[in-house]
Amino acid sequence: MYPRIRNISFDCHDTYALAGFWSAVLGYARHDEDAPGDPEAAVVPPGGTTPHLFFQEVPEEKVTKNRVHICLEPVDRTRDEEVERVLGLGATMVADRRLADGTGWAVLADPEGNEFCVLRSSGERVATTTVEDHQ
Repeated sequence: MYPRIRNISFDCHDTYALAGFWSAVLGYARHDEDAPGDPEAAVVPPGGTTPHLFFQEVPEEKVTKNRVHICLEPVDRTRDEEVERVLGLGATMVADRRLADGTGWAVLADPEGNEFCVLRSSGERVATTTVEDHQ
């Protein structure tokens, strides 16, 4: 049997605030014991499944591009609607890779600069024949 991913960790300055951002983005619940000022925080998927997102306080600033990032696939909205929703929650646009034919993706950053992508929904991928989409 293979292992499962228990959590994905983020280094950050304000664990509670960043956990709140990702909780709002993903609809995950905050861990019951987390409070502002804690050096660690977590958000948990519905039903308590995994992976959790884990946030740990570090003193240093983020300096370069992430070596690992999360790619989001909207379920009940389009890619563009999801991009606008997440920007409204406090994300910033890093690189807009959306193309006029509807393909492509958007690279955003959370409030502490961690990059993530918003891809097309499965319905949008079925509607186009181009196979270039971000993996």
